[in-house]
Amino acid sequence: MKRVLLYTFLLLGVAIFHVDELAAQARIARSEFICYDKREDAKRDIRTGIDKYIALSPELQFETEEGVVRAVYEQTIEVPAAWNDYNAYLHTENIGADYTIFVNGRQISSPIDQFTPTDLYISPYLDQGQNTVAVVIVDEAYMSLLDEGLTQPARKQFDNCYIFAQRRLAVYDFNVRMLPDSLDRFAQLRLDVTADNSFSTPETIEIGYDIYAPDGKLMEYSVNDLRMEGFSRDTLSFAPYIYHSNPNRWSAENPKLYTLTLYVKRSGILWEYIPLNVGFAEYGYNDRGEITLFGKPLALKKSAYNAAADRVTTEKEIKALKAKGINCLMPSYPQPSWFYDICDRVGIYVIDCAAISSPTDATNRDVDRTPANAPWLEQEYLRRVETMYRRAQNHVSIIAFSLGNTPSGNGYNMYRAYELLKSYGDTRAIIYEGAEGEWNSDIEF
Repeated sequence: MKRVLLYTFLLLGVAIFHVDELAAQARIARSEFICYDKREDAKRDIRTGIDKYIALSPELQFETEEGVVRAVYEQTIEVPAAWNDYNAYLHTENIGADYTIFVNGRQISSPIDQFTPTDLYISPYLDQGQNTVAVVIVDEAYMSLLDEGLTQPARKQFDNCYIFAQRRLAVYDFNVRMLPDSLDRFAQLRLDVTADNSFSTPETIEIGYDIYAPDGKLMEYSVNDLRMEGFSRDTLSFAPYIYHSNPNRWSAENPKLYTLTLYVKRSGILWEYIPLNVGFAEYGYNDRGEITLFGKPLALKKSAYNAAADRVTTEKEIKALKAKGINCLMPSYPQPSWFYDICDRVGIYVIDCAAISSPTDATNRDVDRTPANAPWLEQEYLRRVETMYRRAQNHVSIIAFSLGNTPSGNGYNMYRAYELLKSYGDTRAIIYEGAEGEWNSDIEF
């Protein structure tokens, strides 16, 4: 009963502005990745060899119909002294309902929608020794307004939820493209790696990569130093030419992938590996409302599709759709990371979509009548759109981004969401069916 009262009291009246400023910073938007201790483990996604990786599978403590709390799941984790030199991150997905996160009894996130895999920075809330991580299922009315009609297949609850720790001098994020050179002769790798120095003192990090062609040939490699001030982030950029690449231009008909591995060294010692698959493709759109690949319009045969309950079934279904002539999938919310891996490898285009669906009162533009024009929901819209973009931005199969999967009204929040995505400088189209001719959709689709 004490636990029930604690969580209910802490969540009374919870809204997106009611989490303190420090806790609001826990939720981050970046590429979805983990770091492996060995290159072979990175290639095969073997996580048992990662020293600082904890699978999260909390146990049910209680269920209730009181207030906004519906259930609480908890797991005790042990944080050793060695983690003092590490940053800890929590990845959550497959919760099965909207939720918020508590660490050691402190709420560190506003409510999180069940459809968007999410990463949180949890180091400030951890203590040396035993810690309690709680997933608190909530029922917030405004969350359901944004999720109208969205459903997910039944997956194992907490599947692919985990905590992992990176050194306090490490890769924080990355953006990778393979684009034609200025004369369209071959590819140029555009690799921007953002490093984080969480130490108070200046530090030097060595960031390297190697990239292999689809036939297994080593094409390029490099290791560069980056000197960073204390408590800072900086970006190291690589831009080598990748020769003999035109036969490997990626398309749904020719889904050839390069294999790139990022790694970090310090004092000559390899610290961590991050594996990536990279495709050579350049997307855009023209004034006729067509999505282009290497400047030429794509003939798209589209189908609504969300990933099935598991990878094997999903791959079979995608291949069956492709065999029927479908070459473009339109999911209705962000998908598991393995969904995009399958699409990259099998060869099928994807229009990624934020978890926004609010068809009720969509045509009413009065303030607060449609969620799209409710300014108090601005941060919720921006979080959903930014997380959708950041976590999957490096996948070559993604040809455009959608602000919502149904006509869900238009107004302030949708304008701000469009402006946010535009600020990233991506050449891929931003689409919103509910724009109805307004400026916050690059093409009508």
